[in-house]
Amino acid sequence: MLTKFETKSNRVKGLSFHPKRPWVLASLHSGVVQLWDYRMGTLIDRFDEHDGPVRGVHFHKSQPLFVSGGDDYKIKIWNYKLRRCLFTLLGHLDYIRTVQFHHEYPWIVSASDDQTIRIWNWQSRTCISVLTGHNHYVMCAMFHPKEDLVVSASLDQTVRVWDIGGLRKKTVAPGGEDVLRLPPMNADLFGGGDAVVKYVLEGHDRGVNWAAFHPTLPLIVSGADDRQVKLWRYNESKAWEVDTLRGHTNNVSCVMFHARQDLIISNSEDKSIRVWDMSKRTGVQTFRREHDRFWILASHPEINLLAAGHDGGMIVFKLERERPACAVHGSTLYYVKDRYLRTYDFTTQRDNPLMSIRRAGSAGANQGPKTLAYNPAENALLITSDVDGGSFELYAIPKEAARGDTAPDAKRGLGTSAVFIARNRFAVLDKSTNSIQIRNLQNEITKKVPTPCATTDAIFYAGTGMLLCRSEDKVTLFDIQQRSSMAELATPFVKYVVWNNDMSMVALLSKHAIIIADKRLGGAQTVHETIRVKSAAWDDSGVLLYTTLNHLKYCLPNGDSGIIRTLDSPLYVTRVAGGIVHALDREGKIRTIQVDPTEYMFKLALLQGRYDAVVNIVRSGGLCGTAIISYLQQKGFPEVALHFVTDERSRFNLAVQCGNIEVALQAAQALDDKDTWYRLGVEALRQGNYNIVEFSYQKTKSYERLSFLYLIAGHTDKLRKMLKIAEMRSDVMGRFHNALYLGDVKEQVRIMEEAGQLPLAYVAAATHGLAEDAERIGSKLSCEAPEAGAPGGSFLMQPPQPILREENWPLLTVSKGFFETLAAKGAASAAAAAGAAAGAPGAGAKGRAAAAAAAAMDIDESALEGAGWGADDLDLGGGAEGGEEDNLEGMGGEGGSEGWEMEDLDLPADVVAEAAAAAAGGAAAPFTAPAPGVPASQRWLDKRTQLAAEHAAAGSWATAMSLLHRQLGAADFEPLKPYFMDLYSAAFAVLPGLNGVPSVMAHLDRTWHGDVSTQPPTSPTLLYTLSGLEEALKAAYKLVTEGKFSDALRAFTRMIHVIPLTVVESRKEVDDVKELLAICREYHTALRCELKRKELRDDDMARNAELAAYFTHCRLQPVHLALSLRSAMTIFFKLKNFATCATFCRRLLELNAGAKIAEQARTVLAACEKNPVDAVKVNYDPRNPFDLCATTFTPIYKGSKYVEDPYTGARFIPDCKGQISPLGDFVRIGADASGLLICPSQQTR
Repeated sequence: MLTKFETKSNRVKGLSFHPKRPWVLASLHSGVVQLWDYRMGTLIDRFDEHDGPVRGVHFHKSQPLFVSGGDDYKIKIWNYKLRRCLFTLLGHLDYIRTVQFHHEYPWIVSASDDQTIRIWNWQSRTCISVLTGHNHYVMCAMFHPKEDLVVSASLDQTVRVWDIGGLRKKTVAPGGEDVLRLPPMNADLFGGGDAVVKYVLEGHDRGVNWAAFHPTLPLIVSGADDRQVKLWRYNESKAWEVDTLRGHTNNVSCVMFHARQDLIISNSEDKSIRVWDMSKRTGVQTFRREHDRFWILASHPEINLLAAGHDGGMIVFKLERERPACAVHGSTLYYVKDRYLRTYDFTTQRDNPLMSIRRAGSAGANQGPKTLAYNPAENALLITSDVDGGSFELYAIPKEAARGDTAPDAKRGLGTSAVFIARNRFAVLDKSTNSIQIRNLQNEITKKVPTPCATTDAIFYAGTGMLLCRSEDKVTLFDIQQRSSMAELATPFVKYVVWNNDMSMVALLSKHAIIIADKRLGGAQTVHETIRVKSAAWDDSGVLLYTTLNHLKYCLPNGDSGIIRTLDSPLYVTRVAGGIVHALDREGKIRTIQVDPTEYMFKLALLQGRYDAVVNIVRSGGLCGTAIISYLQQKGFPEVALHFVTDERSRFNLAVQCGNIEVALQAAQALDDKDTWYRLGVEALRQGNYNIVEFSYQKTKSYERLSFLYLIAGHTDKLRKMLKIAEMRSDVMGRFHNALYLGDVKEQVRIMEEAGQLPLAYVAAATHGLAEDAERIGSKLSCEAPEAGAPGGSFLMQPPQPILREENWPLLTVSKGFFETLAAKGAASAAAAAGAAAGAPGAGAKGRAAAAAAAAMDIDESALEGAGWGADDLDLGGGAEGGEEDNLEGMGGEGGSEGWEMEDLDLPADVVAEAAAAAAGGAAAPFTAPAPGVPASQRWLDKRTQLAAEHAAAGSWATAMSLLHRQLGAADFEPLKPYFMDLYSAAFAVLPGLNGVPSVMAHLDRTWHGDVSTQPPTSPTLLYTLSGLEEALKAAYKLVTEGKFSDALRAFTRMIHVIPLTVVESRKEVDDVKELLAICREYHTALRCELKRKELRDDDMARNAELAAYFTHCRLQPVHLALSLRSAMTIFFKLKNFATCATFCRRLLELNAGAKIAEQARTVLAACEKNPVDAVKVNYDPRNPFDLCATTFTPIYKGSKYVEDPYTGARFIPDCKGQISPLGDFVRIGADASGLLICPSQQTR
């Protein structure tokens, strides 16, 4: 049995395969109908309108319908596309056992415990016939796949065959159904005359559970409670028993014919499925489950799949492998089909039988040829199979093999795997002795080599004298001669190995993954699939083409994969050449598929850096779509993606991503929307392109940003223009901000006066010495003028006068990439052609972009004066690139004494030569940035510390969390996040730099010493120390004494969080920290217990008393323990549990508490001893030692099972295993952990 899919659920009573889609319906004993995709292993939908078990379910052949019948006497017809029940058919009076659609007519047949079989017309929603005759429960009723027959099985020990030809004639006849249909009452009582019993098959000794027709032959198979499977034959006149199959040890619940082979499959309540050979009438295979009884079987109508339902769910399986054994050498395919070894020539497409071979496993299922290996040197074949637990056959192919020649007797032997390793040697794996046998072509053992791993279970060819040995979780490259492992690779369970033509690359195929590696198993790349991987073959270009159940896909050497096309049925790829994929299907037929390799050849060329090939593919236009663009973006080639894109928005996004500001500007001008201009401005600001930033702000009318840009760039003249624009826009705040940026106090006073802020305007004018303005404004004030004037020692704060005015940032000269160069050439040639046509020299893209920006930034001064201002763009004067350096030649003057004196300098020849050489070298050589050194945080980690605190301080939080997970069993790190951040912040000092210069991060090293200036960093400075923890403990004790339990609980929680992030220097300090952790554990549990008690209702006195008693058993300081005992004594005395109260009194007296408390304890003890009984039963036994479960607050008595928090050591009941511990909320209870590690000396243990 090859299990393809398995579910776990309630008992499955009904199954049905969809005829086309990879779906199976399962009806459960709980009343739910589940729809599963067995290929993907996912639950698609569930339908739960039935009350009680659903015993029968069936898909319609062509409509999106299925029918179900259950113990609620209802037959429901469902539409799985609409995901609802369409209607319900009522009529049966007892449980419905089976339902089935007719293959041609709109009929449903149903069998019921009311001893009848009903045939329904689901289109008219009526019962058209009732078949009566059985005198016990009818367990099963099925239509014949072709004839007008119905077979039924009943607990009356008979199988009946019904002729429904009359029903078909009546239904087909025009109007016949309405005229001839019996009244419902008569039909229920006597049945209709349109269906009659043709045969009654008697032979079973007990009730019959199932009966089924053969799909093509006049045969019936039945299974019954007498544990027998019977085979029946029928003709036109009679039916008779052919044979009985015995072997089941309990009731046979279901039986059926195999759709494609001469086999009978039955299952039983004896927890087994049996396969019977129909011709030999003997058992072939038996599959058993340990605890689950089988109830139902289903067969797929199209493919070789079966399903079985049992007590714990269902399984979908095949009886035998369908993969044809094959091998390729050169242009010839060798494969096994039926009883013949055949060859197929890929070039001539000729398919010939080479020789007849003994069909391995003819005595049993799933024992056909498994693998085939070909030896071209000796023209020999090795065929392996699962016969006898694993065996091989060695065939020598006759040189003049004619059609149908029988090969000489094969040389056979036992072994799970067999492959050729040399011209006249092959290797056989003997699992019984964990050895590899080396045999010659006479099948004689010449040498034995131990396997490289004790769990080796398969070997694969890996070149002459080399093997790939598969074990549980790895593959080993093994050298036979040297008897040594050359390399290992951790992999999932590998099923097949595929080498390329020159044996330089290998693909390891597992069930749901492909691993690609080189011949030494290096550079491994893994591709994961959700559907089973079936086969693979290498293309000549180095791309792996592989198939899954429903796709033909490709995989590049770097692990990138994609879909080539969808497959209707699984194929096994044998060869890929010239865009043609050769494959075998499950029937052993040769299939060829023409594929378009453009996509994967493009990606391969990109991966290998063959950019000329990439350009050719781009120009050919063979690729398009968002998938290619997305791929290029992910792989860091957005400039290549630009060649594919014509949509301006996509061009803009790609240009921004690759930093191509010129293309982005062109696209933004085409799109011309606010968001695009904003994004362009952000990217231009990142690149320091002042002109484009200014242009973008103008287009988006971002007045505030524009003003700030002019301020930081030092363009005061443009700020003055912004002031005028704000005035025309009546933007008071904008005017004031610009006046403030300019330091124009007069304008500020005027703005405040116009805004009606007269007192403020007066104060500003008087303070800044503007006497005339102050006098004018003071006269307008309705109240007394406020006092004004600058205090002594003050000075006027004005914006600094700009010395340097910012322009575009200088950019390094870098060599353009292949694609940028290609694009530049294309743009230059296009511009040259355009320039020639217009009678002007061509201009590049950058020149056009700068010109566009400069043109947009010219300002018409007169426009600001009139009412015409208000166009969409802000026409602010922003000079084009290099505006201040134009026409320097004219600045010297041509005569007279006026003008700039610019005379030529007579420099020495050697100085001129050196300067020219330096200039030439500087222009030619690209800038190379110095390599950064190793940061201190990396050095902190290079010493391979295992201290989580040091990893957190260095910023490597992932490794810190991994260490805490391994050492403490930490699972939820959210509570530790603030402490990680504090550790990281404390390990660095930040030195602020000058304006425009980023701050300097200084690493604070714990071992730094002022006398050793060159000492490299070794350990980060840490925030948390043992002394700090001790101070925190004292503060927590104080909170407990004061009765602030919630605050105290937070303090102890913080210490639990901080302890694993502390580092100490000695083993003694480690012991101190562990002792402190134990104290935190006890107090944390005790405080939570007490807070839990205070949350209880007043009437829950028993639980209140229990928690008070448990509080006293936590190991606390004597003063706190005395307080807890006093509280418990009071509660138990009020509860009249005097016997238990006395124990608290005695414990309190033993503590030597204060005189007042001791006197109270003696008084209560005396009162309790007068009547030492407990009025209320509580779950507390002071005589039996126990630990307190930190989650449920229940006692764990000595000898009981428990689980521990691996960090604090707190104990819990076993049900808490896997939960997050409440002591800190970050450790998983019961997790495996190595222990707390907080000292460097602990790492050397």
